[in-house]
Amino acid sequence: MGGRMTHPNQTFRGRRSFLILLATAWVAGCRTQPPPVPAFPETDVKPGINQEFLNPDLNVTQWVERFEKEGREIYDRRDEIVAAARVRRGEAVADIGAGTGLFTELFARAVGPRGKVYAVDIAPQFLTYIAQRSAAAGLRNVQTVLGTEHSTELPRRSIDCAFLCDVYHHFEYPQHTLASIRRALRPGGTLLLVEFKRIPGQSSAWTLNHIRAGEEVFTAEIESAGFKKIAEEHFLKDSYVLRFRKTRR
Repeated sequence: MGGRMTHPNQTFRGRRSFLILLATAWVAGCRTQPPPVPAFPETDVKPGINQEFLNPDLNVTQWVERFEKEGREIYDRRDEIVAAARVRRGEAVADIGAGTGLFTELFARAVGPRGKVYAVDIAPQFLTYIAQRSAAAGLRNVQTVLGTEHSTELPRRSIDCAFLCDVYHHFEYPQHTLASIRRALRPGGTLLLVEFKRIPGQSSAWTLNHIRAGEEVFTAEIESAGFKKIAEEHFLKDSYVLRFRKTRR
């Protein structure tokens, strides 16, 4: 026969070792797998909230005057907000819901010429304005991205930080949009959330009607999408600032 005989105990031990290795690999795989992308359709949580931004006759000048004026807390504290993101030179940042590009320009300067800023918005008019604004400022590290109501359309593992300022409440399909952000973040990447405080009995009628939920709900939604809250800042009066990290699953 020519073959070496194997003792039954050796065969058993070999099979057991193989099964242990297989189980270990399976568990490790489960720990690193991201949350599954929600299956379509996802319910629209705030129908119509983006209607004015999808208007083909969108007046960008009107929004520049609204967003970039003294007395608006986000504008007045813009440098502190950028500092809270803790981005470093050479990193890539996504300014999601970039609007008129106020923070796009600030982040482009913060990450330097070796870094990159993706300006993401669903309004083509805003992106055209941002491209012109960046060119006029001599910023060559800005790339505009036309997002959709379901996705940021960012490349996979392309960014170190996702920045959301007064925009999360505009996510009509938050599960899908968060999934696209998570895919775009590199391992250990962060998400900075700046949102209006929505507190019944304290917040204005506009806030209560316009913002669909408060900090606890938004935090729970983001954490369930594969993020962990790692810090919070308290330097704003009308808004809260939270920093999340992409988790390993």
